[in-house]
Amino acid sequence: MSRPTRTRDARRSFGFVVVGLGAFAITASSSAPSPLYPVYQQMWGFSAALLTVVFAVYVLALLTMLLTVGSLSDRIGRRPVVGTALLVLAASMLVFIAADDVTWLITARVLQGVAVGAATGALAAAVIDLQPNPKIGPLVNSIGPSLGLALGAAGAGLLVEFAPFPTVLSYASVAVLAVGLAVALFFVPETSPATGFTSVGAAVRSLVPSASVPREVRGRFLLVLPCLMSAWALGGLYMSLGPSIVDAVFGIDDRFVAGLAIATMFGSGTVAAVVMTGRLPRHVVLTGVVLLAAGVLAVVASVLVESVGLYFAATAVAGVGWGSVFVGAMNVIGGMGRPHERGRIFATTFTVC
Repeated sequence: MSRPTRTRDARRSFGFVVVGLGAFAITASSSAPSPLYPVYQQMWGFSAALLTVVFAVYVLALLTMLLTVGSLSDRIGRRPVVGTALLVLAASMLVFIAADDVTWLITARVLQGVAVGAATGALAAAVIDLQPNPKIGPLVNSIGPSLGLALGAAGAGLLVEFAPFPTVLSYASVAVLAVGLAVALFFVPETSPATGFTSVGAAVRSLVPSASVPREVRGRFLLVLPCLMSAWALGGLYMSLGPSIVDAVFGIDDRFVAGLAIATMFGSGTVAAVVMTGRLPRHVVLTGVVLLAAGVLAVVASVLVESVGLYFAATAVAGVGWGSVFVGAMNVIGGMGRPHERGRIFATTFTVC
């Protein structure tokens, strides 16, 4: 192998690690505030209804970015989109640190949603672009988010319960990671050549909210979409209200335990994604749907009988279903379309989810 070839392969391997860590970082940031929500409620005295607003504005900002700039990396390159999003993410973490009322909290969540929405499709596409083999990309696109959600929640819960400065350390850690990854992107090869726009009007029209996939892959896309929607609905429920359920239903006022509820969900999902890799995607998705449904029913039963042990066990089962559905669907979606269409396909996927 010639020296230029080895150098190119090394840069691609480095790039794959960077974008994989990027997928981890943006989702870790999403779950990092969750164990702190009950703390904020106690500090500032806002209602559970307002807490759901804090979560909802994040989703609204995320959806807006997915619908407007979700496919932008197909036109201007992956690195500018991801790098800018990571810097916005770091800024949102600083707003979290400075927050002294719920208005600041909402502002931070909006900025965070903008960053995550802008980066999600581009990072998922870059992982596929830079993957060393066809199996590893979908796996990273599955375990990156689930591992990020799990460790973000568990790590934040641990820091809140046992470390000083509970409303600072978890956000500062994410901010440092985001800035470090933004710098590392300078050494990552660009995988989507910048074709640009033919005119200013074309650039403006590209920002009109839209979500679509190429006609030739639409049938397969629609088959896996309902499964993904179910999985992500459950994930959203746990991220927004999981810690509050531990406190309000089971009477456990411990932020680490509250973070473990989210970590159990997405940690078991990560394990499932690894175990299920390499199996027939259709079978993996079907298995995941069955486990997801069984887990949800058991979660409902645990709340009705107020059994925290059953709650965590049921959460683990639901998490295995979540991870199985996700990795199976990502295997299907990762093989769809041509390279210059991947940003759009992934952005549309996450928009619907």
